[in-house]
Amino acid sequence: MSYTALYRRWRPKGFEGVMGQDHIVKTLSNQIMANRIAHAYLFCGTRGTGKTSTAKIFAKAVNCEEPVNGSPCNKCKVCTTINENRSMNIVEIDAASNNGVDNIREIREEVRYTPTEGKYKVYIIDEVHMLSTGAFNALLKTLEEPPEHVIFILATTEPHKIPATILSRCQRYDFKRISIETISETLSHYMNADNVDIEDNAIKYIAKVADGSMRDALSILDQCIAFYLGQEITFDKVLEVLGAVDTKIFIDMVDAITNKDAKKCMELTETIMMQGRDINQFIMDLINHLRNILVLKSVENGTQILDMSKENIDEIRCQADKVTEQEIIYYIKEFSELEVKIKYSSRKRILLEVQLMKLCQPSMDNSQTGLLARIKDIEEKLEKGIKVVGTKEEQPEQRQKKVKKTIKPLAKAVPEDIKNAIKNWAKIFKSFDGMGKAFIRESKPSYIDGEWLYIVCPNDVSKKFLSQEEFISKINSELQTINKKKFDIKIIDQDEYDLMTGQQGLNDEQQVSNSNYEEITSKVNFDVKIL
Repeated sequence: MSYTALYRRWRPKGFEGVMGQDHIVKTLSNQIMANRIAHAYLFCGTRGTGKTSTAKIFAKAVNCEEPVNGSPCNKCKVCTTINENRSMNIVEIDAASNNGVDNIREIREEVRYTPTEGKYKVYIIDEVHMLSTGAFNALLKTLEEPPEHVIFILATTEPHKIPATILSRCQRYDFKRISIETISETLSHYMNADNVDIEDNAIKYIAKVADGSMRDALSILDQCIAFYLGQEITFDKVLEVLGAVDTKIFIDMVDAITNKDAKKCMELTETIMMQGRDINQFIMDLINHLRNILVLKSVENGTQILDMSKENIDEIRCQADKVTEQEIIYYIKEFSELEVKIKYSSRKRILLEVQLMKLCQPSMDNSQTGLLARIKDIEEKLEKGIKVVGTKEEQPEQRQKKVKKTIKPLAKAVPEDIKNAIKNWAKIFKSFDGMGKAFIRESKPSYIDGEWLYIVCPNDVSKKFLSQEEFISKINSELQTINKKKFDIKIIDQDEYDLMTGQQGLNDEQQVSNSNYEEITSKVNFDVKIL
C-alpha cells in the first residue's frame, strides 16, 4: 500500500476532530440537531485551518442516517460511501481550474436532479474567489433560489474578492488561526499514536513555524520524520531541516547591533551562511525575536503572551534591559522592509550585510529614521557633556582669550529689535526640548541685511530640521515675548552664510556680550577648548 501523507491520514472524520474552531463546530452541530440547515455557507480563513475538512464533515452529517450530537456516525452506508470518495452526492469543485461560466452552468443543470442517497446534494466550491465575474453572475440565481435538496459550501482564503451579492446569500463562518498550544498537543497525540520519538521543543517550534496552520505543521513534521527516519527528532534537527537558526544567534545579533559592533555582525552572518541557513527564514525569525523583546518591555505581564520556555524568556528579558523601545521599533521596521526587498533578490547576503552596516553606523543611513538615530546620539552626547582637552589651568585662559579676540561691537546698521533678539538668544533655546533643543543649541542668530533675522545652522541636517513650520513658529513666539514683534526668519546653513557675507558677517561671538557667552556655555554644560 502506498504511503499517505500525515495531513491526509489524520484528516478529521467528525466535528470532534476539528481543532481550534469550537465556535464553528458548535453552531453547525446545533443546526443539524435542530434541522435548521441553510442552503449556502461561506467558510473563510487562512490556509490549513480546516475549511475543506469541516465542509466534508458537514456534508456527511446532513446525510448521515444516525448522527451523534450533530456529528456523522461514520458507520452507516452514507458515511462509509463518502469516506471512500464514492458518493455522487458530494461534489467538490476547484474554482481555480473551473472558473468559467460554462462550469457553473453545468452545476445549474445538475442541481435539478435529486440525490441518489441521503437527503442532500452538497457542492463544495474551494477557492471560490477565483471564479470569473461571469461565473459569479451565473451562480447568483442558483444561490438565490436553490432546490430544497441542494447545499452550497463556498471555501476561500480571500473573502474580500467575493461579490457582495454572493456574500449576502451565504452564512459566513470565519476560521481562526489555530493556537500554538493546540497544534502542539495535536502533534504530540499523533506522534504517540505513530510511535515517533520527538522532543517537546521540536514540536513546539514546528507549531510556531506553521503560523496557525495545522496542515503546514503536519507537512513540516512529515518532512522531518522522512529526513531522520528511525531517529529521535530533536530541536536542532528541525532547525537543520527548515534552514532556521538557534535562538542564541538572534540574541548575539541584536547585542552586536545595539553595541554598533559591525565586525561581530559580519561574523554572525558568516556563521549563518556556513551552516547553510536560509536568509529569508533568518530575517523572519529575527523580526519575531525583536517582537518578543518589545512585548517584554512594553506589556505588563508580557510573559503570558509569549509562548516560550522560561529559559528563553529569561534570556530575552536580560537583552530587553539593554535596549529602548524606540530602538526595537526601529529595528523591526528596518528588517521588515528588508524582508520584502530580499524575497526575490539573488544577492540576499549582500543586502543583509548592508542593512546590518547601516544599523551599526547610522551615519550611512540618509533616511528619516537614520536621521533620528543620529539626532538621538547627539542628544546623548550633549547630556553627558563634551570632554575637555588639556589641563584645567589652560581652559579659562584660552576661553577668555578667544572671547576677547572675537567680541566686536555690533554694526550700527543692525536694527535694535534684531540686536535685542540676538542678545537674548540664550533664553530662546531654553524653551525647547528633545531634538529641537539640540539643533537650536548648535545654531546661531545673525543679521545680514534688510529686516530678516537669520538662523545659521552648522550643517544641512540642522537646516532641514529647523526649517519645519512648527519650529519657525515656536522661535517667533518666544521672540515675541521679548521684543513684542514678529520677525521674518530665514534658516540657512554655514556655507550659505559665508557666501552671503563673504566670510565677513557677524558670528554669534560677535553678536553677544561676554556675560551672555558665559551664560550659554554654562547652560549647555560643556567647556570648549579652542585650538
